[in-house]
Amino acid sequence: MSKGMYKAKAWGAKGGNFGILAAFIAFAAFPFYWMLMTMFKETRDLMNPNHNPYLYHMRPTLEHVRVLFFDTLYLQWLWNTAFVGFLVVLITLITAIPAGYSLARLTGKTGERLGIGIFLTYLVPPTILFIPLSKVISSLGLQDSLYSLVLVYPSFTIPFCTWLLMGFFKVIPKDIEEAAMIDGHSRLGAFLKVVMPMSIAGVLTVIIFTFTLVMQEFVYGLTFITASSRFTVSVGVPTFLVRGDVYFWGSLMGACFIASVPIAILYNLFVDRFIAGFTVGAIK
Repeated sequence: MSKGMYKAKAWGAKGGNFGILAAFIAFAAFPFYWMLMTMFKETRDLMNPNHNPYLYHMRPTLEHVRVLFFDTLYLQWLWNTAFVGFLVVLITLITAIPAGYSLARLTGKTGERLGIGIFLTYLVPPTILFIPLSKVISSLGLQDSLYSLVLVYPSFTIPFCTWLLMGFFKVIPKDIEEAAMIDGHSRLGAFLKVVMPMSIAGVLTVIIFTFTLVMQEFVYGLTFITASSRFTVSVGVPTFLVRGDVYFWGSLMGACFIASVPIAILYNLFVDRFIAGFTVGAIK
């Protein structure tokens, strides 16, 4: 093969890789582009079937943003979601990390069966549980309180995160902990100073998964909360911006865009660790 043909083949391969990558980037970015376009489009422009939906035919407007921030309690809903998410992530980490580590170090079929049993509880549909859980919340006097969500959400974040961390801790050799204990550390010290730094990918996976689940959960938030000032984003936005058969598309897209961008940035910052957390143990 001549040098010119070799260069042409190399450039062709690079061009093909670039084209595939550009197609995937466009596919991933299109929902954000669509939300951003709709957010600033006038309603007449948005509803006109003769207008190209991907372009502006009239001057952009801030009316939809005004409706979102001044005619709804969107900022309060964001705060409520962040508050609930922070507490649920904290409870999940405090519970799932020691549980996953204990099950990972529990040898034999007992540990394996317990791990499978914990994971199976995550597969129970929320639509089956929200009625008995509503009775529990009512008995505790937490109805119409954000703490009802803080109490309920860990019931389905902890099982999955425990199972996830159990698989992650299993691939960390016991020899490393034993060496740290020989050097003078207690088991807790070896866990905190040796195991946890090696498990940061799994911990980040738990944080991202838990917070994302809290942001998108709808059934429990609608069941346990009735006051609009205590709604989370996933409940408040469709409740106030969808009225009968009238959809406030511009404000809806603005609410979705503002809420989704931080999560997208978080995913992209830690995407390598996030993937490692979900695929650990698949290959060695």
